Amino acid sequence: MFILYAVLIGLVLGFVLGGRLSGLATVDFRWPWLAIGGFVVQLVLFTEPVRSIVGDLGPPLYVASTGAVLVAVIRNVRIPGMALVAVGASANLAAIVANGGFMPASEAALAALGGGLNPGYTNSSIVANPALEPLTDAYSLPTWLPFANVFSVGDVLIAIGVAIVIVSAMRSGRAIDTREPGPVPTPEAPASAPRSQRRSFKGWRVLPPNRPRS
Repeated sequence: MFILYAVLIGLVLGFVLGGRLSGLATVDFRWPWLAIGGFVVQLVLFTEPVRSIVGDLGPPLYVASTGAVLVAVIRNVRIPGMALVAVGASANLAAIVANGGFMPASEAALAALGGGLNPGYTNSSIVANPALEPLTDAYSLPTWLPFANVFSVGDVLIAIGVAIVIVSAMRSGRAIDTREPGPVPTPEAPASAPRSQRRSFKGWRVLPPNRPRS
């Protein structure tokens, strides 16, 4: 749930800086199906009763779904903030792969939350000497926060990047909404002919055919 706080902070900062929610609709996120698919797999993977029966398929499914989300993020790295998200996601994936498909969690961080690991398959594991230890879940949110959990350096980078994405998009929405339309061109009146070229029909006589004018 660490990402939830990043979204809330991004929205608040976006409004404080004069942004508009309409700007979020202007974000051109490519390959959204890949990111959504990765998140859906993880949502199902860590939900009962799947977590109780997935067994040895859990780690490879977790690695594959995390990699899918990372690929989608890299595809959209041009969006402001996505570069940080990509770095954070890469750090998390590196720690997960280096530890056999699990993200090691610090025993002290879990103890600070007043609990341990859930039964069944979970993406976390308690390891005495984990590989890439600085990139693991070595920290915990304060227990007074809703959905408090352990988190990693990669999670922090992802959160900052997500907040930047939201703020940048909201501010671009303000720029679009406040842009004043240019002056509407008015059709020009046809230019009148010079006085010397004007003809007057006054005094003209209508003559019969083949009769010379007098």
